[in-house]
Amino acid sequence: MKIVIAPDSFKGSLSAVEASSVIDKGIKKALPSAETVLVPVADGGEGTMDSLVAATNGHKVEVAVKGPLQEKVIAEYGVLGDKETCVIEMASASGLILVDKDKRNPLVTTTFGTGELIKRALDDGYKKFILAIGGSATNDGGAGMLQALGMKLLDKKGESIGFGGGELDRIASINDEQFDSRISSCTFLIASDVQNPFIGLNGASHVFGPQKGATPEMVEQLDRNLANWADVIEKKTSIRLHDEPGAGAAGGIGGAFQAFFPAKMQRGIDIVIQYTGFEGKLEGASCVFTGEGQCDYQTASGKTPMGVAEAAKKYDIPVFVLSGSIGKGIEELYQYGITSVHSLVNGPMSLDEAMSKSHDLLESAAERVMRTFIA
Repeated sequence: MKIVIAPDSFKGSLSAVEASSVIDKGIKKALPSAETVLVPVADGGEGTMDSLVAATNGHKVEVAVKGPLQEKVIAEYGVLGDKETCVIEMASASGLILVDKDKRNPLVTTTFGTGELIKRALDDGYKKFILAIGGSATNDGGAGMLQALGMKLLDKKGESIGFGGGELDRIASINDEQFDSRISSCTFLIASDVQNPFIGLNGASHVFGPQKGATPEMVEQLDRNLANWADVIEKKTSIRLHDEPGAGAAGGIGGAFQAFFPAKMQRGIDIVIQYTGFEGKLEGASCVFTGEGQCDYQTASGKTPMGVAEAAKKYDIPVFVLSGSIGKGIEELYQYGITSVHSLVNGPMSLDEAMSKSHDLLESAAERVMRTFIA
């Protein structure tokens, strides 16, 4: 019996690669003769680079860059097995995981390091890019990234502004004479399922600012600052980002890509499924196991289990979701091809305890589901 194992990471406890291996162990406890195909996946957030690199037998390159608070961090970019496609995960250079909770402040965090990663990859000769922009610590509208690539953002006196979302209200003009000319001859595929506009109540600051450390007062300030930045961009490029779907992704870096790069945005899970050759690996499969940390109504917005199920549904293959916890609205998922959703938790326990036992809980859940499927 052939079984495809394609989970996302279980944030804070297991990477997608680790989760795949654990599910494999649980399945083989129930059916030692099973033929398993492990395809760790992601939906455009953290882990996307690892999933694509692992699936294509690629490799990773370490680069020293400025972190969100301008401190030195060692980030990575990935190269797919075709040796032509570069994968950059924004979280590696500008991610929320790099900032201690008591230091999170989107008024000062910058995307400069993400720009440095792109520049290094350009220097190394890559022209085809996939950008995974989930998990950012920033709300600077991509300004830091652009600064790292040579763009000068100037105030009314003609002086360069500083870093962070708190500086965007100072921008009066853009000087792109030194903006990296190689960008125009490249392709950039942006992995994001976020449709939020640049500004407003559904924009980058209001929706995502609080999780990055913004107080209500800071949210209002950040939104005003992004509005100024959008006005300056429109004056320079005639591109209006204010209400543009997807421009608010990752603190507005989605808008920077839309305005200044030859870029296309696509749902992250669809990119991963395409580049991993996932559908080809479904041939002859009896069932698919997938999973994530929490499964709820948001899963239907394009997260990993939904994308995996949509692919498997084309071939009438049942899909089982293993989840650390189950929230409201999972009923909606069944129409996309998910057969059933199973919680890892097998008794009363705290979140910390469940996360500390995630390996054993995931293995046990996989075994139980497999035994049921066999029966």
